[in-house]
Amino acid sequence: MKPVPYDPQTYRILEPGKGSRQLIAVGLIALALSGIGFVLDRTQFFHSYLTAIVFWTTIGLGGLFFILLHHLAGSVWSVVIRRIAENIMLLLPLLGILFIPVFFGLSDLYEWTDKGLVANDHILQWKASYLNVGFFVVRTVVYFLIWTVLGYRLYRLSRRQDEEQTVHFHTRMRKISAPGMILFAFTITFAAFDWLMSLDAHWYSTIFGVYIFTGTFLAILSFLVLYLRGLQSKGILITSITVEHYHDIGKLLFAFTVFWAYIAGSQYFLIWYGNIPEETIWFLHRWEGSWKIISLSLVAFHFTIPFFVLLFRSAKRHPLALGSMAALILLMHWFDIYWLVQPNLHTEGASLSWMDLTTTLGLGALLLGWLWHRLCQQPLVPLKDHRLQQSIDFINA
Repeated sequence: MKPVPYDPQTYRILEPGKGSRQLIAVGLIALALSGIGFVLDRTQFFHSYLTAIVFWTTIGLGGLFFILLHHLAGSVWSVVIRRIAENIMLLLPLLGILFIPVFFGLSDLYEWTDKGLVANDHILQWKASYLNVGFFVVRTVVYFLIWTVLGYRLYRLSRRQDEEQTVHFHTRMRKISAPGMILFAFTITFAAFDWLMSLDAHWYSTIFGVYIFTGTFLAILSFLVLYLRGLQSKGILITSITVEHYHDIGKLLFAFTVFWAYIAGSQYFLIWYGNIPEETIWFLHRWEGSWKIISLSLVAFHFTIPFFVLLFRSAKRHPLALGSMAALILLMHWFDIYWLVQPNLHTEGASLSWMDLTTTLGLGALLLGWLWHRLCQQPLVPLKDHRLQQSIDFINA
C-alpha cells in the first residue's frame, strides 16, 4: 500500500487523505442497498441487520474488554497498542445509534413480541415480565450507556495522561477498571441473552454469555492483528509495534481459541447428554440441511485449523501465518453470529442473502471510516505513559 505521511516522533498521522470519507461513502451506499432489501424482504433484512450489528458490536466490546484487562493486569507489552484499542471501544456509542433499527424489527425477529402467541404459550407467559418490548429497549439502552460511560471515562484519563506524565492517571484508570470489569461481565451476558438467546425464547443455556464473550475477545484480537498490519503497511508504527507484540497477541489467540472450543463443546455435550427436548431442539435446527455444513465448518475453521497452526511459536511470529489465522477467526466469528441468528428464519437450511453482505459491509465501512478519522486526530500511542518505551522494547521471554 502507498505510505501515509506519518511523524514517528509525535506518533501522529500528518495527512489522513480521503480514506475516511471514502469508507463512509461505501458504507452509506451499502446501507442504501440494504434499504432496498428492506422493501423487498423485511424479515430477511432484519435478520441480516441483527447479524451485522451484533458482529460489529462484539468488536467494540472486545476493545473495551482489552482496555479493562490492560489496566487491571498492569500489562506492559500492550501499552503501545492501547490507544488503538481505546478508539475501537469508542465505536460503542455509534454502534448504539446504529442499533436503533433493530427496535423497529422486533416483531420480525422475536416470537415473544406476538401477543397472540404468548397468550397460548405458558412458557412465554412465564417469561413475559422480562421478555417484552419496553423492557428490552430499556435494557439495550442501559447496556450501551454503561459501555459508553466506561469507555469515555477511561479515554479521557488516557488523553489527559498525554499532557502530564504521572502515575496518578494510571492508578485512576485501574480503579475504574475494577468495577468496570464486573459491569462488563453482567452487561455482555444479559445482552447475549436478550439479542441472541431470546430469538428462540423456549431455549436457554446458562453458559451462553461466556460463549459470546469468548468469541468477542477472539474477534478483537484478530481485528487488532489485521488493523495493526494494515497501519504498518502504510508506514505507520513500523518500529513501535514489533514481532514481539504480535507474538503476545498470538498467544492470547491460541489460548482463547481453546477456551472457545471448551465452552462451545461444554454447552453442546451437556445439552446432548441431558436430552431435554426444549434444549436439544436448538441444536437440531442447526443440524438440518445445509446448516450441518456451517456447524461442521465452525468446528474445523474456528477451532481445529487455528489450534494446530497457532500451536507453534513460529506461526505466532510469522506475519503471514498469524494474519491468515486472524482473518480466518474473524470470518468464522461472523459465521458464528450468523449461525446463532439465521436458523430462526431459515429453518430448513442455511441461505446466505445479499443483504448479509451489504449490512455487514455497510456498518463496517462506516465504523472503520470513523475509526480512521479519530486516529488521525491524536497521537497513536499514549505519549506520556511511563511504560511506553518499555513496551516498545518488549521482548518475549
